[in-house]
Amino acid sequence: MNRLRDFWLWLSSTLWFIPGTMVVVSVLLAVALTALDVVIGHDWTEDHPLFFGVGAEGARGMLSAIAGSMMTVASLTFSLTISTLATASSQYTSRLIRNFMRDRYNQFVLGYFVGLFAYCLVVLRTIRGGDEGREFIPAIAVMAGLVLALVSIGVLIFFIHHIASSIQAATILERVTHETLAALATWFPQEMGQPARPGTEIPQKAEAPGTVWHAITADRTGYVRSVDEEVLLDLATRNDTVVRMEVDVGGFVSRHGVLCTIARVKPLDEALLRGLRGAFGVGGSRTVQQDPAFGVRQLVDIGLKALSAGVNDTTTGVMCVDYLGAVLECITRRNIPEQLRAQDGTLRVIAKGRSFEGLVGLCFDQIRLCAGENVAVQVSLLRAFTHAARQTGDPARRRVLLGHAERVAEVADRTLQFDHDRAQVRAALEPCLAQLDLPGAPRAEALLPPRP
Repeated sequence: MNRLRDFWLWLSSTLWFIPGTMVVVSVLLAVALTALDVVIGHDWTEDHPLFFGVGAEGARGMLSAIAGSMMTVASLTFSLTISTLATASSQYTSRLIRNFMRDRYNQFVLGYFVGLFAYCLVVLRTIRGGDEGREFIPAIAVMAGLVLALVSIGVLIFFIHHIASSIQAATILERVTHETLAALATWFPQEMGQPARPGTEIPQKAEAPGTVWHAITADRTGYVRSVDEEVLLDLATRNDTVVRMEVDVGGFVSRHGVLCTIARVKPLDEALLRGLRGAFGVGGSRTVQQDPAFGVRQLVDIGLKALSAGVNDTTTGVMCVDYLGAVLECITRRNIPEQLRAQDGTLRVIAKGRSFEGLVGLCFDQIRLCAGENVAVQVSLLRAFTHAARQTGDPARRRVLLGHAERVAEVADRTLQFDHDRAQVRAALEPCLAQLDLPGAPRAEALLPPRP
C-alpha cells in the first residue's frame, strides 16, 4: 500500500495523467452522444433550426475549425506552462517545479483543450452527407461541440489569469505554506501507537541472549518520501520485538543503505524483510505529504534566493520570514511526537524525528546568516519569535527562541553601523524579550547597545 500511495502521488503530479484521462472521457462522450443521436433519430432537429439547422458540410466545417483552434490553443497553454516553470525555477527555486506540475488547474486546462480536440475528431468521422449514402448528422454531438468550444473561451481567460497569478511571490509562498501546515497536521509518528511512558516494557526477545539488530537495507537510492507507520507497528507487535528507524522521512538513503534495524534472535525471513522494506517509500525527490521539513526547505530557499546579492529582493525575503513565522507558530503549538512508540504498554518502534530546536534552526539559521545588514529582515525575524513565544509557555521552547533572538541581535550588532538602524532592531527586540519572559534573560540594550 505504501508503494501504491507513492505511485499515486507521482502519477497525480505528472502533466499528462489528468489531460490523458480527460482525452479518454472526451472520446467516450463523443461516442455516447453519437450513439444517442442514432437511437433517437434526427428528424426532430428540423423543428429547431436555430440550434440544429446546420448541414453535413456546415457541421464538418465547424468541427474542423474547433479542432484546429483547440490544437493551437493547447500549444499556447503548453508553452505558457513551460515558460512559467522556467521562470519559477530561475527566480525562486527549482524545488517549486513539482508544485506547478501538480497544479490541478493547469492540468485541467491542458486536458480540456486536448480533450475537445479529440472529441471533435471522433464526431467528425461519423458525419455523412447525402452524396456519401444515407445522410447522418449527429446533431446533439455537434451542438455539444459548439457549447464546449464557447466554454473554452472562458477556460482560456481563466488559464491566463491563473498562470499570471501563480508566479507571484505571495501566491507561491501561500501555497507552499498551506501544504506545509497540512503536512504538520499529520506529522509522523504522531499516529503510530502511543508515546512510550516511563517504565514501558521492552519485549523479551529484544533483550534475549544472542539478540542482534538486523539491518533492513533499501533496494533503491533516493529520499524517504513516506513511512507506513501502521506496517512498522504491526510487524514489530506480531514479532514481539522492536524496530528502530535509522533514517527520517526526508532523509537520503543509498542503495543497500540501512532503512531500519530490528532486534531479533533468528535470521530474518523473506516475508518480514519484504514487509519492513515496503513500509518505506523511497523516491528520487522529496515530497511535502509526510515531510513538512521539505516545505520549510522550499520557503527558506526562496528567502535565500531573494536575499542573494544577485537578486536583492528584500520584500520577498521579508514575506518568506513572515510565512516561516506562521509555520513556526504551528510547530510551537504542537507536541513534538515522542520517538519511543509503544503498543499496549510495550515498546515497539524507535522512530526518527526532528527536535523543536532543530526545526527552528531549519527555519531561520540560514536566513539569519544571509540577512547581514538588512534591517527589515532582522526586524521580521524578531517579530516571528515574538509571535511564536505567545503560542507556548514551555520554558525549554522559550529558551530556544531566546537563543535565536540573541543571535539575531549579535548579527545586528556586528553589521549595523548607524544608530537609527540599531534602534529599529532594538525596538523589535524589546517586545520579543518581554514576551519570552525568562529569568536571567539579558536586556535589549545589553544585546544591542547604541554606538559610542
